[in-house]
Amino acid sequence: MGGMTEITGMTGTTPRWEQRFRAPRVGLPDWAEDAPDRSLFVSNATGTFELYAWDRASGTQRQATDRPNGTTDGVLTPDGEWIWWFRDSDGDEFGIWMRQPFHGGDDEPAVAGLEPSYPAGLALGRDGTAVIGRSTDEDGTTVHVVRPGQAPAEIYRHRESAGVGDLSHDGTLIALEHTEHGDAMHSALRVVRLDGSVVAELDDTKGGTEELGLEVLGFAPVDGDTRLLVGHQRRGRWEPMVWDVASGEETDLALDLPGDVSAEWYPDGSALLIAHSFEARSELWRYEPATGELTQVETPAGTVSGATARPDGAVEYLWSSAALPPEVRSTSAPVVLDPPGAKAPGSVPVKDVWVEGPGGRIHALVQKPEGSGPFPTVFDIHGGPTWHDSDAFASGPAAWVDHGYAVVRVNYRGSTGYGRAWTDALKHRVGLIELEDIAAVREWAVASGLADPAKLVLSGGSWGGYLTLLGLGTQPDAWALGLAAVPVADYVTAYHDEMEALKAMDRTLLGGTPEEVPERFEASSPLTYVDQVRAPVHISAGVNDPRCPIRQIENYVDRLVARGAVHEVYRYDAGHGSLVVEERIKQVRLELDFAARHLGTPGTAGS
Repeated sequence: MGGMTEITGMTGTTPRWEQRFRAPRVGLPDWAEDAPDRSLFVSNATGTFELYAWDRASGTQRQATDRPNGTTDGVLTPDGEWIWWFRDSDGDEFGIWMRQPFHGGDDEPAVAGLEPSYPAGLALGRDGTAVIGRSTDEDGTTVHVVRPGQAPAEIYRHRESAGVGDLSHDGTLIALEHTEHGDAMHSALRVVRLDGSVVAELDDTKGGTEELGLEVLGFAPVDGDTRLLVGHQRRGRWEPMVWDVASGEETDLALDLPGDVSAEWYPDGSALLIAHSFEARSELWRYEPATGELTQVETPAGTVSGATARPDGAVEYLWSSAALPPEVRSTSAPVVLDPPGAKAPGSVPVKDVWVEGPGGRIHALVQKPEGSGPFPTVFDIHGGPTWHDSDAFASGPAAWVDHGYAVVRVNYRGSTGYGRAWTDALKHRVGLIELEDIAAVREWAVASGLADPAKLVLSGGSWGGYLTLLGLGTQPDAWALGLAAVPVADYVTAYHDEMEALKAMDRTLLGGTPEEVPERFEASSPLTYVDQVRAPVHISAGVNDPRCPIRQIENYVDRLVARGAVHEVYRYDAGHGSLVVEERIKQVRLELDFAARHLGTPGTAGS
């Protein structure tokens, strides 16, 4: 995969970096629980990510949704008769659930009587009952039960964020995740009946006094079985346990695996499919609760970004590595779902680097072009912040490598996959903690001869865009260029304009509202340091973004304009990123060319 092979089309030779974005790809197929031959998956085959229905029995596939800005949120009813999908407006994430017949037909509102909202979970029952979670700025979180032929019945309401976790196999119990205790980073669980009456509670935060979260992984797939698979953090990382919500019994699954562990049931409830994430890689295991036996499910080295056990016992999974593009594979077949068209060219593998930092060892992933350094180097900072970069295929970093840059990705404090203490460490000194870790890796990159200190680029999207702007202002001598996509730029205005669930997260991270802890918001806001920014900065923003809204970005840009700072702004008609392939290519091209003009590096004209 490492050669310079190029495909030639009507417009001439297409650069490898563009081929990667345009190559058709598919997500892991979801399948109907009671009709496993009916599946739903996401693909960019048309150039926009949309939902596709796949009848495995006949082999037929059809595009189910078709919208200018794409569609990725969808689910099948248990009987496979209906596709539910979420309709928002131009990427603003605010809308309603629609549905259409599996084999095609008109779209219609899935339920009547619910106003548009941000989604907060969805669970569909075998009798046609739907449990719908909603979030709005006015009402906080509400949960509604909609029985066939009846009006929606509200069974839950709270100002703090919450969501629908799962509906039991027989449709009698609903598992909710909630943060009524005020800590949006660590949920508690409540199981209720369809009328909202409480069956059981589980709160590892002890009313918000301990930073221990829980998550719903799923009810046992057997009628009358009241066991709920739950993720917990009691030993400093995510692990599964089984909670019988009727008896209250908790069964610990002490799996001898060093990283974060998640799980889901095999379809007959006899075993668990274990997903283990450790130091930027992942692997799969099968666990037998009856015997405690743990058996590895063979997968190649790299990242499994999704997996599911099929009724025949086979495991299907979405796999990639930094060097090889994603494939949907199975333990019973090499490739399950192969999209038509040319495959994405590969890229270079990642190298693992561990750097001593102020809060402990920092894990970074490095890709570099052929030749000897020092190279112009992009620090590509992940979003979240509760996320992590992994040994997975990414077209953006690969594009920079193609243009002669080294790429460094840092799993700073706040990242997942390195234990609860690492993830929770950034509270109150938000942004500044992460930048300390990035600075430590930057020093290593220069000292080791990898990075040219005069050509260091700080780049990222969402939280990574936020850290980019904050880093340009607080570390002005460290960076030659900044590329910030959909960033938090003015933290106070962002707080007031963003969706309610993110307000709750910000209150948790910073310890209150801007009015309650103004000094923390000021210390963590890029706007505070905008006059110290000396590097040229490129900002891209979605005009319908509910997460990093446009007004707070405009406030930051106005300050750049007022002092004549070197900058460019690109605004596009979508939300928090784009699902349109050509739009994404356009944004990467703008960033590559901006860097080329200001650093003297190769631009896209020669790629």
